[in-house]
Amino acid sequence: MNKQHVKISKFLSLVLRHEPGKAGVELDAAGWVPVDVLLHGCASHGFPITREDLQFVVANNDKKRFAFSDDGQRIRASQGHSVEVELAYEPGIPPELLYHGTAERFLPSIQSQGLLKGSRQHVHLSRETRTALAVGQRHGKPVVLKIRAGEMHRAGHAFYLSANGVWLTEHVPADFLEMDAAS
Repeated sequence: MNKQHVKISKFLSLVLRHEPGKAGVELDAAGWVPVDVLLHGCASHGFPITREDLQFVVANNDKKRFAFSDDGQRIRASQGHSVEVELAYEPGIPPELLYHGTAERFLPSIQSQGLLKGSRQHVHLSRETRTALAVGQRHGKPVVLKIRAGEMHRAGHAFYLSANGVWLTEHVPADFLEMDAAS
């Protein structure tokens, strides 16, 4: 993606995950907004986006952060919301191991409290250490934590698989965390 597409992606993340008012739109209960309403709202709030650029960003976002509805008339973020939405993902059985990237400076808190969702609706976990490492690098000296997700699931914790392949859960207790050798 070129610089303009990256800028659009970041703005869409802000609007569709955290502050829909920045484009003068409202998300429905499941996080959807009509594409025409989004495009009009973005333009009227000083951030015009063409339909072609929107389609390109959705199709080419490396993390597949956004999704169109089956009929292509609505758009939403796949996960990562700090505003209340019900994504309606069905509970699933996670792989035995999942990974979470963070910064080393957060380890004391994580070791005592586990992984907390913070302002988001879920803790985000990945299947690959490479992805977790990339996430951790955004916040400082990276550390990859290994989550014994299969064991957690058997202990009664719910997991959901987002449309873009990110595993979601409410909280990861410290008892299910390990430092991964890759960090």
